[in-house]
Amino acid sequence: MNIIYYPDENNVTAAMEQDEPLLVLISFDGERVIVSQIDEAVEHHILLRKAGFPDTDIDKYFRLVVDRSGADWTFVCPPDYSTVTRKDKRIEGFFKDGMTVIPKALKQIGYDVPVEIPKRYRRHYDMMGE
Repeated sequence: MNIIYYPDENNVTAAMEQDEPLLVLISFDGERVIVSQIDEAVEHHILLRKAGFPDTDIDKYFRLVVDRSGADWTFVCPPDYSTVTRKDKRIEGFFKDGMTVIPKALKQIGYDVPVEIPKRYRRHYDMMGE
């Protein structure tokens, strides 16, 4: 797993010690994690660009805001997430994959916290129950 700290590991570690919220991007395969304090990058697509990747690749990452109380998952399943054509099954796979990859990646950066999907991001999640 490749962990990228923006702007650098010392600044992110200092933010972690102060329990400042972090923006976290985790590649769908779990091989790349990009972490920054929220004030440094503001939004996930900006963090991606600042870390040296095209911001158009945002739909290749699980997106979270993390602190010691938990991880809020921006739950938006990209339409091209998998080869599954049925939207409900694709979203279900996205959820299952995320709940496997996200906790492992968070533990690697020192966070063993619950993963939650905030109400404002539940539209796709709620589709699984329909």
